[in-house]
Amino acid sequence: MNSLNLEPLEKAIEQLRSGIKQSLADPDNELLRDGVIQRFEYTMDLSWKMIQRYLKHIAQVEESAIRTKKDLFREAGRLQIIMDPEAWLEHYEARNETSHTYDSQTAEAVFVRAELFLPDAISLLETLRHAT
Repeated sequence: MNSLNLEPLEKAIEQLRSGIKQSLADPDNELLRDGVIQRFEYTMDLSWKMIQRYLKHIAQVEESAIRTKKDLFREAGRLQIIMDPEAWLEHYEARNETSHTYDSQTAEAVFVRAELFLPDAISLLETLRHAT
């Protein structure tokens, strides 16, 4: 495998961007906010899986070197696939928070995290485009 199919990630990022834009235009609309959160969840999932594929198939990093998401993001940072591994870990933790607790405070915090995540996801996509 010499390249990655980036199309699903491209589409997910565009959907997240669109959702954030619409939600910011109508901040009292909880349905839009919840849609952004769902889009954040699947865009985050696609992102870390794409990082994992890159590390395994392109960079040929040993699987034993990546046992946790923290390992995954640190290795991706070391290889300059992402710029801030700690931010990515925070994105991932926020994504997981939605599956354990869901109240208005959590939703608002995850929405804010989705806004912070978007530029990181775009940067990842651009890096992967140039690396594969």
